[in-house]
Formats: sequence, structure tokens, C-alpha cells
Amino acid sequence: MKCDGTASRIERRAQGKALRKNCSRVAQGEWKPRAKSKDIIKLLEESDADRIVGLIPLKYQRMSVSPFTFFRGAAVIQARDLAQANVSGITVQACGDCHLLNFGGFASPERKLVFDINDFDETYPGPWEWDLKRLGASLILAARDRRFSKGTAIEAVRAAGSAYRERMAQFAQMKVLDTWYAQVTVDAIQEHFRHDRDMSVRLLKKYKQSHSQTAERAVPKLTAVVDGRQQIKDNPPALYHLQRFTHDFEQQREAFVAQYRQTLSPDHRRLYECYRYQDSAVKVVGVGSVGTRCYLSLLLADHDDPLLLQFKEARRSVLESPRGQSRYENQGHRVVEGQRLMQAASDVFLGWSSTQGHDYYVRQFRDMKVSADVETFKAGTLVGYATLCGWTLAHAHAKTGDAAMIAGYLGSSGRFDDALAHYSQAYADQAERDFELFQAAIRSGRLSTAPAKAADLEFLV
Repeated sequence: MKCDGTASRIERRAQGKALRKNCSRVAQGEWKPRAKSKDIIKLLEESDADRIVGLIPLKYQRMSVSPFTFFRGAAVIQARDLAQANVSGITVQACGDCHLLNFGGFASPERKLVFDINDFDETYPGPWEWDLKRLGASLILAARDRRFSKGTAIEAVRAAGSAYRERMAQFAQMKVLDTWYAQVTVDAIQEHFRHDRDMSVRLLKKYKQSHSQTAERAVPKLTAVVDGRQQIKDNPPALYHLQRFTHDFEQQREAFVAQYRQTLSPDHRRLYECYRYQDSAVKVVGVGSVGTRCYLSLLLADHDDPLLLQFKEARRSVLESPRGQSRYENQGHRVVEGQRLMQAASDVFLGWSSTQGHDYYVRQFRDMKVSADVETFKAGTLVGYATLCGWTLAHAHAKTGDAAMIAGYLGSSGRFDDALAHYSQAYADQAERDFELFQAAIRSGRLSTAPAKAADLEFLV
């Protein structure tokens, strides 16, 4: 969102169009297979530095299911590749890991279900093209995973590109506050897909499901009363308590919470103070995040009034140069700042802190969160969902970049959509070749998927 007022919308649109001279829309479709000497396995190993040793095999196990799951867990590889790609030169706050499963529904502070990007572990300022290209490649891989036709895969990518382009053109004409306050709500999605029975049925199902995805519903399943105190139940290796703590654990926890509280606004701080701490446990989540330090924390305002918070380790973004000092003193701050910028509505408990040399961000767990069931998608569902993702991504980029310039660069034709489809197919082919190398590394023993030993799950908090 251009905020300095030095040029009009019309002028910035013309500036965006002029950028095609240095980087044509057709050139955006180029992908040259990297040199075979590039060791992607080493890149994965480097990205696993300082993770919980016993959980790294679980990460590789989850990645080894298919090229699609491998792609989800290997954001660092495409990030390094994209650093060499053609770009227009327009910067936004990028998601950094914008595959199709990092979108979903969740509750706004007003308790309305909204659809938005929901993973910001890798968020960082960068070219808007990077997010679209990761989204496009993920759509191709998801289509192949579902054994859809090549035509369906291409149609899905073009739908995402077209939705992004058309919505960006709309945001470029809107007033700043109108763009900032815009949301992809259930009502807006229902209206858009009113003639698509499959999407309408799925949307209604997810809307109903969201009301069961709350702390009140989760606590009876995840906790039990032990010695008169509500505690989280162990289910290793996905959910477990640490058996050994540093002697000053409680002092560390209090210092962590004190720092976290200061990152909340005064009204949200007052809200947090209504709850009392009960218990914490390690909670393994996702694919690419496996092995990073992540906790589930239980708090109570009363015996029947719970709050579940997730404390998730924030590491250096894959979009940031791996060399030199990071521009962010606290990586949790980076995640929260990016999320607040990109999302239409953010969690009231969103904040950050650090302890023992590790940075964290904090958010609610099970806050009406729902995600797409890609394994049940029909061909048309994937195309419709791709449209929704492109629409949502356009809003995030319009909030944090220059919508008029991006719209000017994209234009009104489908030339960029075609280029995106061309790149996405080529990069999906590359991801499949990388997956073969990954499997070979597992077979050779270089990478392990063996179950973790209990001692390897321990770490100092």
C-alpha cells in the first residue's frame, strides 16, 4: 500500500506497466533447472540446525509421503531458487511459505469466520511474485497428488493468477481504509461461489466445523485432572511433557510471560490477566515446523473457562539472506509484525517473547481454525480453492505493497497467468526430482526416519 502520497494511482499504475521493460510478464515463466552439483540435502540439514534432535526423523517421515509433502517441508529450497528468479522489483510483505495449505479459516476478534493466510513463520519483505510462484507450484503438486489431469492442474494455477490479478486491480482503485478493512468473509465466499454446489456444500460444512474448533471443545480431549490440577495429557511424540527442567524453570517462565505481556496492547493485556497458568507441554505441528520448539499452554479463568495458547519458536526466515546479522532482533517480532500487516484480522493474543536464546511468537490454539481437506477435493474444487487463495493473497499484498503498481505491471490480459502456469509446472517437475534425491538420502542412511528415543525428545527450555 503506497502511503507517501508522492504519486497518484494513475501515475503509479503507469510506473508498474513500465517495469515490464526490465522484466516482461513472459519472463516470469522461466525456470532453469539448477546444477546437479547443488546439494539440496545439505541445505535441508543446515535448516535443521538447533532443532530438537529426536523430532527431525519425524519431520523427514512426514515429508517422505509424497512430492507434495516434501515440498511443504522444504520451503528453504524454493526460497534459495526464487532469489535468482526474474522479478518486477515491487516489494510487499511476503508470506514466504505460501503453499495452498497455509490458507484457512479462523475467528476474527469479532468472532466472525474469515478466510486468510494462516502461517507466517517465514514472512519477510520480498517480491510479490515469490508468494504466487510458491502457491502455483503447490497447486500443480497437489493436482498430481490427487491424480488430476494436467489440464486441471494448469487451470488451477491460472485461476489463482487470474483471481490475484483481477482482485489487485480492484484494490488498486479502492481507498486506503477500504482496502485495509476488507476481509474475505464467509458471506463473500458464499456469494462468489453461489452457483457452485460443491464449493457451497464444503463451505457450509467448514463453517459448522469451525464452531467445534474451540478451546472449550479441545480441553476435554487434551487434558485430564491430576492431583486436583488440570494437566495436558501426554501422547508422544506429538504431545508430551519434558521430564527434566532447568532448576529455575518457573523463573524463566515468569520472565517469558512478562516480556510477552508487553507486546500486547493494554486492553488485550488486561484480557490475558483474566487467566491463570495451569500447564505446558511440547506440541509437534505441521511438516516444515517439526523439530522446532513449540508448546501448548493451558490457562483457566475458571474451571469451565479455558484458554489454549501456542508458543511457537521463530527462526530466521528462509527469505532472509543466511549470511550476516538478521535485521530483526527477535524473530518472533518478525512473525507477529508480518502477520498483523498481511492478515485482515489477527488474533488478540498474538505476541512474542524469548527465552534461553530462542525466540517465540504466541497465538491462540484452536480458535475456530479450519483448513481445506485437499485429499477429498474434486478437480473443480481445486480450481475454486485456487481462486480463493489468489483473491486472499492479493488482499495481503495490496495492504503491504503498492497495489496500483502491481496492477499496472500485471495488466488486464492473461499473459502473466500463462507465465505463472508455465513456471509452476516446471518447478513442480524440479520438486519431484528433489523428492527423488530426498528419498535416496533416506535409503542411504544420510537422513533418518527412525522413531525417536525418549532421551532425544528432551531439550532445555
